[in-house]
Amino acid sequence: MARDQVQVIRHVAASPEAVWAIARDFCGAWHPAITTIRAERDGRGALIRAFQAAGEDTLYREELTWFSDSDRTIGYRHLEGIADVEAYDAHMAVEPGENGGSTIRWTAAVTAPEPRLSAICAGTGAVFEAGIEALDRRAHAGDWPVPAAARPAPVATEDLILDGTPDLALTVTPGESPTLCLFLHGIGGARWNWLPQLGAAGAVMRAAALDLRGYGGSALGPAASTVEDYCADILRIRSALGAEKLVLAGLSYGSWIATSFAMRHPELMAGLVLSGGCTGMSEAGVEEREAFRRSRQVPLDAGQTPADFAPAVVQVLAGPDAPAGIREQLLASMAAIPAATYRDALNCFTHPPERFDFSRLSMPVLMMTGAYDRLASPAEIRGVAGRIHAEAPMPDVRYETIADAGHVCNVERPDAYNAILLDFLGKLPR
Repeated sequence: MARDQVQVIRHVAASPEAVWAIARDFCGAWHPAITTIRAERDGRGALIRAFQAAGEDTLYREELTWFSDSDRTIGYRHLEGIADVEAYDAHMAVEPGENGGSTIRWTAAVTAPEPRLSAICAGTGAVFEAGIEALDRRAHAGDWPVPAAARPAPVATEDLILDGTPDLALTVTPGESPTLCLFLHGIGGARWNWLPQLGAAGAVMRAAALDLRGYGGSALGPAASTVEDYCADILRIRSALGAEKLVLAGLSYGSWIATSFAMRHPELMAGLVLSGGCTGMSEAGVEEREAFRRSRQVPLDAGQTPADFAPAVVQVLAGPDAPAGIREQLLASMAAIPAATYRDALNCFTHPPERFDFSRLSMPVLMMTGAYDRLASPAEIRGVAGRIHAEAPMPDVRYETIADAGHVCNVERPDAYNAILLDFLGKLPR
């Protein structure tokens, strides 16, 4: 098999916002060659477009593998229709032009035997050229999809305790559903940091937010917490709430736990939502992990509690424009953490059992981080999302930057966070 790449880069007069409003619609019939098109979903909820081209009886099917509204990028792969092709992976990016307008970069990596490879690449180039012309023309005409309808109203929540070793405190939405969305907070958080997301997600599927071991109403275990302990807690919750599948939604430390669970139990996962983190200390060397742990235990060793150094931590967590009320909420959740719990979480976080293997992730993945996140920058999280896209066996990855937010982006920008979250959850099987 031979491999080649097609790349078409064109500058158009229309704005990036106008072009992207059309191009983002993966199942839209905006390309002039398309005569019929419909949206399909596979068993994982991944989006597939099935279409026919003018003058052909062939049915083409392509699967969305990458999406980002904030970056204005989209990626897809060929499933059916192109004769003799071994692999076909395409990507489009819409960027601001240097002197106004937009720059559209449309590429495809193609694997096929010769001489079919040359023919496929030539046809692909022509398709891309015609598509870019259509995007520019339609953007100028203001011909793009109408925004989605209003989101459903949030649902009520209630608190409960799961008795066991240890007792676990949850806030849950009522009812039953085969899929449960479980929210996991960060080292400086608590389950009530997720209340705006909990009520919103509960309108789509049953949802719950957990106090991790030692936080809020949950007790520490009889020994130092491990990743396996957290995974066991998630399995307990799944069983207690009668769920078949899980969507794990984590923030920072919670993202690390969620990814650890997803690698161990991909068959139980309907989706994975990672905010403000993913790999944690799993890819750091021993010296870096120890330096991280010691630096954060210095105030504890000096007799302080998290309440004493919470103001300094909030300065790092919050974005520069976070209002006073948000800073007070972050301060309250940090100040409420017992010193023993903080030590326990730091110890677990800095003793990861493995380096993550993203090839184990077979579920749709959504990754988000704040534009001003000092602990998990957009460049870092976008890079991890790209690695998942490259290494997952059936990639279905979305990455978004939450504007005007710091590390705890769900707390600082709940409306923006919820809009992306609900769009993701709404496409999953449930």
